[in-house]
This record gives sequence, C-alpha cells and structure tokens, in this order.
Amino acid sequence: MKKNSILFSFLMMVFAMTLQAQPMPDEIKMKKFISELMAKMTLEEKVGQLNLPGSGDIVTGQTSSSDIGLKIKEGKVGGLLNLKSVEKIRDVQKVAVEETRLKIPLIFGMDVVHGYQTTFPIPLGLAASWDMGLIEKSARIAAQEATADGICWTYSPMVDIARDPRWGRIAEGSGEDAYLGSQVAEAFVHGYQGNDLTKKNTMMSCVKHFALYGAAEGGRDYNSTDMSFQRMYNEYLPPYKAAVDAGAGSVMCSFNDINGIPATANKWLLTDLLRGEWGFNGFVVTDFTGINELMEHGLGDLQTVSALALKAGVDMDMVGEGFLTTVKKSFDEGKISQATIDQACRRVLEAKYKLGLFNDPFRYCDVNRAKTEIATPENFKAAREIATQTFVLLKNDKETLPIQKKGKIALIGPLADSRKNMAGTWSVAVDHDQSVTVIEGFREVVGNEAEIVYAKGCNITDDPKLDEWSGSWGESGIDPDRTPAQLREEAVEVASKCDVVVAVMGESAEMSGECSSRSDISLPGSQKELLEALLKTGKPVVLVLFTGRPLILNWENENIPAILNVWFGGSTAGQAIADVVFGAVNPSGKLPVTFPQNVGQIPLYYNHKNTGRPLGDDEWFTKFLSNYLDVTNDPLYPFGYGLSYTSFTYSGLKLDQNNLTGNQTLKASIDVTNSGKYDGEEVVQLYIRDLVGSMTRPVKELKGFQKVFIKAGETKTVTFDITPEDLKFYNYDLKFDWESGDFVIMVGGNSRDVETAQVSWMK
Repeated sequence: MKKNSILFSFLMMVFAMTLQAQPMPDEIKMKKFISELMAKMTLEEKVGQLNLPGSGDIVTGQTSSSDIGLKIKEGKVGGLLNLKSVEKIRDVQKVAVEETRLKIPLIFGMDVVHGYQTTFPIPLGLAASWDMGLIEKSARIAAQEATADGICWTYSPMVDIARDPRWGRIAEGSGEDAYLGSQVAEAFVHGYQGNDLTKKNTMMSCVKHFALYGAAEGGRDYNSTDMSFQRMYNEYLPPYKAAVDAGAGSVMCSFNDINGIPATANKWLLTDLLRGEWGFNGFVVTDFTGINELMEHGLGDLQTVSALALKAGVDMDMVGEGFLTTVKKSFDEGKISQATIDQACRRVLEAKYKLGLFNDPFRYCDVNRAKTEIATPENFKAAREIATQTFVLLKNDKETLPIQKKGKIALIGPLADSRKNMAGTWSVAVDHDQSVTVIEGFREVVGNEAEIVYAKGCNITDDPKLDEWSGSWGESGIDPDRTPAQLREEAVEVASKCDVVVAVMGESAEMSGECSSRSDISLPGSQKELLEALLKTGKPVVLVLFTGRPLILNWENENIPAILNVWFGGSTAGQAIADVVFGAVNPSGKLPVTFPQNVGQIPLYYNHKNTGRPLGDDEWFTKFLSNYLDVTNDPLYPFGYGLSYTSFTYSGLKLDQNNLTGNQTLKASIDVTNSGKYDGEEVVQLYIRDLVGSMTRPVKELKGFQKVFIKAGETKTVTFDITPEDLKFYNYDLKFDWESGDFVIMVGGNSRDVETAQVSWMK
C-alpha cells in the first residue's frame, strides 16, 4: 500500500512537471498565428518590425503623406516612440492596418514614468512611501490614462540601483537598496500590466535600464560601469529580476558598458542572463540611438554594431535605424542568419499579439475614453493622497511643524509659485497648467483662517548657464528685473511682518533626471544666503525642500528648525504639501537613499561591507583605521530615516527561538509605541547581518518592512517571519544559497537606530 502511494505521488509529480513544461493553449495559439504571419513576410518586412522611429512630422489627418507615413506603408516601421494623442495614434494605426501589404499593427510607446497627465511624485519619491499598494495604484492610474490616449507600452519602471547622488537619474529609480527596489519594481509592473494585457486599460511595461546603469562612474550619465559578478548579482541585478519575474513584457538596454562590453551589444547580459538564467520571454529594445552609440564606444561602423546588437539579443532599435539600413546587407554577406532575424521579429510580433493588437488594432483609440478618463478629479484626488505619503520629515525641532492656520504666514522661495517645477523630471505628458503650485495649495487649505504672503526671495540659480541647461521646459528661472540682493531684501521685509516663514527651495525639476548630473549637490545659487537672512528675522523657519536626489544639507540641518523633503510631488504637489505642513496628514515617508554629509563620502550607502580595520561606533578618527581626517564616516541622514509629528519608541525585540535548523521559520517581534500626541504611521524595518560567511558580507541588509498605523498612546507588536530564503545570497561561485552560522536580527525605524538580537541557524 505504501509503495503504491509513493508511486502515485511520483506519477502525479511527473504529470504536474509535464503540464508545467507544456505551452498553454493561448501560447500555442499565439505561436501558430505568428508563424503563419511570418511565413508571408519578406526579409525587409521582418527587419521593418525591428525599427522604432520617433513620431517625426505627423499631423492629424495628413499621416499618410508624411515621411513616417511613407515608411509605414513600405513596411519599415514596427512601432512609434512618444506620439501623444489618441487622434494621431488612430491616424497612424490606420495607415499600418489599411495601407500595408500584411496589415500588421504598430505598437506605441511613451515614457510614462510617474503618471501620464495626472502626474505622481517622481519615482524616488514614490519609493519613499515604502507603500507598495500606493505605488501600484499610481501605475494603475497611469496605465488607465495613457491607454485612454492611445499608448499601450511604457518605458517604465526604471529600476537602476543608485548609490551616487551626483547621478541625475537617481530621481527616476527607487534608491540604493536591492530589496526595496525589487518590491517597487514588482509593484510598478503589476500596476501597469494588471492581470490581463489584452484589457484596454492595461499597458506593457518596459524595465530599464538593463543593466547596472546606476553605477556609472563619477555619477556622470552614460558613463562606464565596472564591477564584480558577486556585486552585480547581490546588489544591482535583483530589481531587474523582480520585474521580469512579475511578468514585464519588455526590457530596455542601458547606455553604459559593463566590464568592457556595452549593454546594447552584450550577449552575456541580454541572452545568457536575461533569457537563459531568468527565463525572460518578452522583447528587448534599445534606448534612444543605443545601437548607433556603439560606434563611439569603439566597436565598429554602423553595420558592424547593428549586427553585434542583433546577435547579442536586441529585438528593436529605437530611433537609430541601424537595423533598418544595415541588417539586409549583413544577411546577404552571411554575417547575420535568417534565424536571428526571425527570432527578433517573432518577439516583437508576440508583444503586439499579447496586447491584443492583432485582434483589434484600435483597441486603445477610443476618443470617448480620452475625453473622460484622463486627468479626472478622482485621479487628482488620488495623486494628492499618494504625494502626502512620500514626503520625508528630516528635522522638526521644538515641534515647529505642523503650522497652525492663523496669523500671517510668509511663503518665500523660487519654488513657491513655480508651476512647471511641480511635476518633476520625465513628466512628458503633463499639462503644466493643471499643476497646483505651493502658494495655490496653501491658500486653498488655509482659506480665510490665515493670511498667506508671498515673495520669491531668490532665483533657483543665479548662473545663466546652469539656468539654461537645467531650466524647466525651456523657461528661465532668473528674474530679469531684480538682482539677487533685491529679491532677498524683499523677502526679508515680508518675513519680518509674519508669524512664521515657509521657505520653498531646492532644485528645479530638470536639475535631476537624464543628463542632469551635478558635482556640487548643495542648494544651488543664493538659496543658502536667503535662508541665513530669513533666520536673522527671528521668525521660525520651515524649509520645504524640492529635490530629485540627496542633497548636502549640513548647514541647513544645523540651523533650520524644520526641514520637510517633498521631492517633486506631481500635479497636486501644492495641495499635498499644504496638507502635511498644516497637519491634516502626518508625514510617514522614509528615505530610500542615504544623504551624505559631503560629496567626498560618495558612494555612501547603508549596506556596505566592513574593512579589516573598521572604525568603532561613535568614533570619528582613530589612526590606522578606515576613516576620514575631516568628516565622520556617518551619513547626515541614514537610509530608512524619516521623522513624524509624533514619536515612536521601539522596545523588547524578541526571537521565538535562538537556535534553528534547516527550513524552520524564525519569528522576530518588537513593540512599537506611539509615545507622542498625534496618530501616525511608522515603517518598521527588518535588517539582518550574516556574521561569518564564505565571502565578505554587508554589515546589514534590509529583509522586510511593515507600514503600521498606531494611534497616539497605543502600542502595537510587529512580527516578522524570517526563513532561510532571507539568508540567501550569491556566493563566490554565483550559487544562490545560505550558509550556517550566527546572524544578527535588527529591527527599527531606520537603518541606524535598531534593536538587535542574535540567532544561530544551521543547515
């Protein structure tokens, strides 16, 4: 009887594995459809599917006669980049399905990075919410709006781990940590794609930039990356894999080279790792002119680099037209096989099939949806609520915040009345006229209860070149009529007559983002001088800080009573900031990235490894240990840090056992008490340290977090379940496993301030 039971179990296991290995009926149907279509295609038509040009000279009603229209008719276009408006997209799609030989629909992509017309906080800000439900909701609304306007493919999420705040594109990602970054990546993919890509309100996501783009040397955009495989697998690759595992339909190559081979021509990256190890079955697109740039990397002429990219695993060429103009010649010369071309073409066509475009090419072209589902009051309400959860309270001496709605409130600074700076970088579809400024938000929230008085106070920068290169949407931020001294004098006069000063300062929206690296990441221009002058009035000063990166804020931290980091809050930034400043919402954001004391500490991140000569706790300098002569090793604000209008006290970290074996589960619990006078939310964070390993291990690693609402005076017990999965890492041989030994369990409100306990865990 026992033997029969074992045999039956074995047979059932084999049967289950066989079923798992077999294609699903929908996949079989798709493969058959694409194979039959490709059998009718010429080589030139197949290569045409690999071409993704920009939208060019398209004018509604005249698409057919435009340059891009003629290329579409000739079968030389597979999709279009950044074409906005459902009417234009319908016109273009009509040419593709009515005036071409095989009537293959186009795919339409756009950088819908943190919202469409309703814009949410920049991704770094969204990550600061540590709330995956809210992040998924923001992506869901973005997909709803973008698909209503004809877009079915977004170049998001950007999941590059970044530990150098000089790099402008840190604004587009989720910070420095692979665990948090993986959670955010998964939330974005689920938000965009939902559970059915053929639905009219879901869109295909494109994970970018594959890979390691955030580790560009010197924090300079497009620069080289060089690192060990162990660092790659443990610290940089996990968010990409999380997005792939979540079902992302496409992946975008990064601009950087990786250990000497540019990503766009890196077969190990795009084929061996992405498809071989990870099982990715979507398609790969280059970044803007990525193939052409391989020539500047020194890999050959356009024909050579185009062949390299195609053979490496690239399926679609964005804008450069290297595939379109050279692949046929390379095929004729025997440098590219028919199978390689077919494989890339099949992947692009399958993406269109998965989106339902073959079934209905105009499924995303409903003009009624465009009129009723974009920038709705409901979406703006959601954006406002989400933005309030992303702000990080960095300092709040003497309970300066929240401000009471009474008396005179001075609202001062170059970002207090700057509509085009609210949404932040990569807001390509935003209608800036709909964005709510800080002064508008304050006046709406305060109503008649207090008087809001405004003065600009200073320019964002006084440097004409920096202003030109970082100006928001071509708009200069330099006052042409008044000198910095005159602006400052006016602000001081206004402030001196008020009860409290709210200084709204920081970067412009385009001081971070692509090609916005900065070597000096302190407050730009004469903003610090304005703050000094405002402090001399003797009035309480609150700094509301706009930024797309960690800034150097030593002086501000020492001198300003309250600092609220609001990133770039999106369309409803002004209202959301007012909600928090006046106390309708208690801030709960936590930093997803470390703020250094100065640029000389960069790269600075919490999960570093120990040296053989580590500096002790609370020490500044000891000869022959790893330290600086002129600054401590500590950050200004650590990863995971963020204050509240209330206070949270951690006590009594308990482990349900101290010695474990094998696949047991360890329960770690801690009491968190709201010891202040406001109800609030706290992000309780779990960190683990592997004390002894076969290779050097980080001093701590984030392995879990819970966002918990606790009423004033209440205590809640927060429990984490820890399993051997949480102990795994890629060892020297790149085997993902855990090792027996002693581990430190840490729980707290940030990566620095934690309660600790130790456990022994054997295999």
